[in-house]
Amino acid sequence: MKVPFRIFLCIVAAIIISSPAATAQSGSVQFTARITPSGGVDEPVRSFPFYLLRKSYADIEREAAGTFPGPDTDSFINTLDISPELKKWMKRNQCVNLTGEEFFKKLKIDDVLDVPEFFSAYVERMTGDTTVVFPTPKYKAEDKTKDPEKYARLKKQYYDAVHAFLVQNPKSTDSIDMALEGVNPGHKWETLRAQDNVELERHTAELAQGTYLAARIETDVRGEAFLRGLPAGNYWLSSLNIPATAGDARALWDVPVVIRPGQTTYVALSSINSVAHPHAKP
Repeated sequence: MKVPFRIFLCIVAAIIISSPAATAQSGSVQFTARITPSGGVDEPVRSFPFYLLRKSYADIEREAAGTFPGPDTDSFINTLDISPELKKWMKRNQCVNLTGEEFFKKLKIDDVLDVPEFFSAYVERMTGDTTVVFPTPKYKAEDKTKDPEKYARLKKQYYDAVHAFLVQNPKSTDSIDMALEGVNPGHKWETLRAQDNVELERHTAELAQGTYLAARIETDVRGEAFLRGLPAGNYWLSSLNIPATAGDARALWDVPVVIRPGQTTYVALSSINSVAHPHAKP
């Protein structure tokens, strides 16, 4: 009985695929995952999902960020109900949170005088401080229309006196942020960024588990796992953005793995080779 040529080809292909030569083109990876809490002994990471990726999770996150650039700082500043001077200061310094170490590093003496919100907040704080002799303004609001020249002269004298006080007391701005709470858009900005980070994390996970996923496996009760039949090449063993926990210890992994034909690659995941991603889930 003659075998049809098409069936004959399928039989030959099956023999080739199942041959030792074809099998030798693939490899495997065996790994253990353990983490160590403070003051304790290392513990196996049990029943935990790991992903073998064709690209590092960090690089996938950067790729995802290219399509989710995040809220634009200048556009956000333009929506705020604040003075043009404060908007200009925020854009120049790329700072929208009017408190904290970064804010005080960027705040200069001239800024206090030039930005109405800063000046008002500073005067408010210093006027209530009974431990110092702070300059007192001598110009009056009605003089602005009745005697503009006098108003301008006395106002300049007052600003010069405040400037001199600032030069002599540079630390006197340390509590200015307390009087800026009403105009500080920092909390609103952080909310926008948090929302964007959620979207970035979702898109990164979709890319990792879709486009770049080579295999997925869960560890056993000993924290071990074994992946077989993997094409030779460079991979990354990743926990994505899901931390493994043990006591107070948290660990994320994004470890490079080289799969060689006909060989098993052994990897030990631990607190030592764990990494930190900026948007890790709590």
